[in-house]
Amino acid sequence: MKKVSIYSTPWCVYCKMAKKFFEANKIAFEEHDVATDVKSRDEMIKKTGQMGVPVIDIGGKIVIGFDQQKLKELLELK
Repeated sequence: MKKVSIYSTPWCVYCKMAKKFFEANKIAFEEHDVATDVKSRDEMIKKTGQMGVPVIDIGGKIVIGFDQQKLKELLELK
């Protein structure tokens, strides 16, 4: 299984949707709250060049926003 990380904020609706998607598909993920964790925020900006969330890293492939089809493709889900 590919390592999955999500950079998010507590109030982001699309972040919540992404996390629910992972939970529904039994995908383990590591969450980084960029609202409070400066190190994670800097890491996210370095990876993407932007501050929008969610930013999802799946095995080194970056998805910006909640793109369910792209997530399914990268996670090899049907």
